[in-house]
Amino acid sequence: MESPATSTSAQRQFPCKDCGANLVFAPGTNALTCPYCGAANEIEASGVVEELDFNHHFARLANHEQTEERLAVRCNTCGAETSLAENRTADRCPFCGGGIVAQATCRKLIKPRSLLPFRITHKEAGNAFKQWITSRWFAPSELKNRADREQINGVYIPCWTYDAQTTTHYTGQRGEDYWDTETYTAFENGKHVTRTRQVKKTRWYPASGTVQVPFDDVLVLASQSLPRGYAEALEPWDLDQLTPYRDEYLSGFVAESYQIGLPEGFELAKGMMEPAIRSAIRRDIGGDHQRIHSMDTHYDNVTFKHALLPIWISAYRYHQKTFRFLINARTGEVQGERPWSWVKITLAVLGALLAAVIVMVIASGGRF
Repeated sequence: MESPATSTSAQRQFPCKDCGANLVFAPGTNALTCPYCGAANEIEASGVVEELDFNHHFARLANHEQTEERLAVRCNTCGAETSLAENRTADRCPFCGGGIVAQATCRKLIKPRSLLPFRITHKEAGNAFKQWITSRWFAPSELKNRADREQINGVYIPCWTYDAQTTTHYTGQRGEDYWDTETYTAFENGKHVTRTRQVKKTRWYPASGTVQVPFDDVLVLASQSLPRGYAEALEPWDLDQLTPYRDEYLSGFVAESYQIGLPEGFELAKGMMEPAIRSAIRRDIGGDHQRIHSMDTHYDNVTFKHALLPIWISAYRYHQKTFRFLINARTGEVQGERPWSWVKITLAVLGALLAAVIVMVIASGGRF
């Protein structure tokens, strides 16, 4: 649930105690570091990551203290909502590479209560991007030449995780196989003969019952700015290592506001839970085959977490189209989109055809 707001929340800065420059979070550590003098400030531990009651929290969102008024800029190209660095009025959108100008809006949002800090460094991300892009055999040569110049941005993307105890009442059928002797006529040695054979058949019986399936940390990405298939392929995330949220972890990085709200996220989570519930029903029905006619699922003890996940992203444009390169900044998992060079593909096909012709000529002893 979100509502317009009139006040704004400034982006926090953390001045270096030695030189006064802004400290930024150093991936792979638990400290803010100064990019100029190298001073480091440890980030203090702060509490534990809590599961929040879904129904209670959602009912109180309009006035609840666990919301914040966040100032964000919206990219008109891809719709991403992020923040600009202090004193900047324009920048490139980290999600699509398009230009964005500081025409900020403020929304009341649920505060993130936890996050996974960056572990992969900017240098490691840059090396992975260059290695990935230069290993694409059918990528345009021009793109490979630009690998050193493309910008890599560190971004926290929002997510929801849901826990639930599900109880499902179902109706269906249980199928049990049996063998039956079938008589048939065959034509052998110029005459019709009668033969028998064993045929597998299935008897169906009505079935109904109740199954209970618990779920823990069903992850729903709350961003719509990334290609969902690639973003989901960055999983798994080490959610057991979630850290209580502190502004210090965001220093030097961009955080995206969620675009999929708490209730919408839970509806998506229900869809993710369904295959496991169906599997439990099939096991409960038993037999050799199962049919499910109806399912009535109740979700109890629903809790959630709003967390931020770290990725390195390069959104590069090629021939007026946006392509994205993503790195899970915890595990180093790489996913990406790339353009294809149809010239290289055509040459490869022609080369393969030529090689095939040469092999055929050699195999035929030159009489082709």
